[in-house]
Amino acid sequence: MSYHKPEAKTVQDLKDVAHKLRIHSINATEASKSGHPTSCSSLAEIMSVLFFQQMRLNLKHPRDPSSDRFILSKGHAAPILYAAWAEAGLFPIDELKNLRKIDSDLEGHPTPRLNFIDVGTGSLGQGVAVGAGMAYVGKNFDKADYRTYVVVGDGESAEGSVWESLHFAGHYGLDNLCVIFDVNRLGQSEATSLQHKMDVYRDRLEAFGFNALVVDGHDIEELCKALHCAESTKNKPTAIIAKTFKGKDFPQIEDKDSWHGKPLGDKASTVIKHLEGLIVNPNVKLSPKKICKIALAPEVDITNVKLCTPPNYKLGDSVATRLAYGTALAKIAANNDRVIALDGDTKNSTFSDKLRNAYPERYIECFIAEQNLVGVAIGTACRRRTVAFVSTFATFFTRAFDQIRMGAISQTNVNFVGSHCGCSIGEDGPSQMGLEDVAMFRTIPGSTIFYPSDAVSTERAVELAANTKGVCFIRTSRPNTAVIYNNDEPFTVGKGKIVRQKPSDEVLLIGAGITLYECLTAAEQLEKECITARVIDPFTVKPLDVDLIVEQGKQCGGRIVVVEDHYQQGGLGEAVLSALAEHRNFVVKHLYVPTVPRSGPPAVLIDMFGISARNIVCAVNSILKK
Repeated sequence: MSYHKPEAKTVQDLKDVAHKLRIHSINATEASKSGHPTSCSSLAEIMSVLFFQQMRLNLKHPRDPSSDRFILSKGHAAPILYAAWAEAGLFPIDELKNLRKIDSDLEGHPTPRLNFIDVGTGSLGQGVAVGAGMAYVGKNFDKADYRTYVVVGDGESAEGSVWESLHFAGHYGLDNLCVIFDVNRLGQSEATSLQHKMDVYRDRLEAFGFNALVVDGHDIEELCKALHCAESTKNKPTAIIAKTFKGKDFPQIEDKDSWHGKPLGDKASTVIKHLEGLIVNPNVKLSPKKICKIALAPEVDITNVKLCTPPNYKLGDSVATRLAYGTALAKIAANNDRVIALDGDTKNSTFSDKLRNAYPERYIECFIAEQNLVGVAIGTACRRRTVAFVSTFATFFTRAFDQIRMGAISQTNVNFVGSHCGCSIGEDGPSQMGLEDVAMFRTIPGSTIFYPSDAVSTERAVELAANTKGVCFIRTSRPNTAVIYNNDEPFTVGKGKIVRQKPSDEVLLIGAGITLYECLTAAEQLEKECITARVIDPFTVKPLDVDLIVEQGKQCGGRIVVVEDHYQQGGLGEAVLSALAEHRNFVVKHLYVPTVPRSGPPAVLIDMFGISARNIVCAVNSILKK
């Protein structure tokens, strides 16, 4: 498609709107007495052209599945994003003066409390991954015309996560993705490392497979032409590297240090007067383009996802929960064509390859780049386009904790599945052992943590997670464990199971995953000593079935032993202890992995590090002597 240069009036109108956006940003940050007006100013022409010349939007329904996506990765420039939507007519411009107030959703950094924000930003280095996930869905699943635009600050481009995501976008040829670098030279405390070395940015982005265009970020015509080129370029994403100036058109402030994150104060009125003098038509009013009707996003239904067939195991079968996860994933994918899997080159260990083998087009390989893996997944789930399951070794999610944390702020429904948890993985050693993962996911607001112990409960955990709001984490184990539940056993979030009991029980044992079986073995050994023990499988660590634990604990004389293949802090044991804090007359013995483990056979390790049946028997005997 040939490029038509915009008319002179259009160019002037876009310039005028850019200055109006600058003024709105100043007024908003003055009203809040905080914020980043200079960071907004470098973006003004970019935002004007994007919102009023390039993007196709639906003001009545900002999250219309067919509209273009926009992510402000440099979330501290939120005031100009709010100003653009207000100038477009989504809400009154006067509301901008409520920026950062406790009763306003115009927060200091954008969050999806606002109906025009898809994801929370502000923790820098994450926008490109989310945008890549959105673009991947648009290109490969929705097969729609909508495009995704991400504005990245030059300071945040020092984050390795940005380059993980750029590699992903280039590898998959996401030609519906346009990443705009706002190269305004100045960081928070000093100049960025590359400052205005535009050729270095271009060379790096070309090396990552991008159509890289260097432009004057304050030149309307250059921006229009570059965005047209981006739309016309096929089989590779585009990066627009915009040379800009922080505090552009702010007299005595433009391109000066020490203005990051500060309202203009007593200089505000002078700057606004100067900007008003640059506006040719103060009454200019532009509207965003309407959605292209050629290839709309299809309607999808991601509710009521089911296993296509129920679990099919025999009691006593020996099956690893990680394998049952793969089986269940393929089953729910057969039920709903919007179930997708993402992995970081561990698919033959996590068994997400079972979905890949059945539906290769719905599997996204993110390679060994976990921060990008999580960010892409969050992007794929935006606007309820997919049911995303992300898998890798449990411990590797720790390197993407910030992305997971921001996922919760973004109200994501992504499901995380961590295999190879605990010292029970054996010879691979401590670098591969997930021993902090439950603690990490327990801290995530609104999260649900499944810790299934056998194949049947794992399949049901997958089915439940697919339908559960918020971040879900399923902890799966490497060793085979016996099937202890019937195939028709019902499971519910927040409801545990009593797997062994007698009226004479003197102690309650709580384990999950491999430690549930150590509890069962310990109960058999204790019975030989004429001590009977009740055993509970919590199924979900969060929410924990507190009522079940309190009731059963009381029936066992208030004596409880909790055993987990996890470090002491933040895991199952502390969840139980927290739940019992408001209740009297309980004594809890907590067995956990006390130090950094080492390589060795699984059975040897769980005994060496204090969580085997032998250790449980010792703990029961000590608690009964009190």
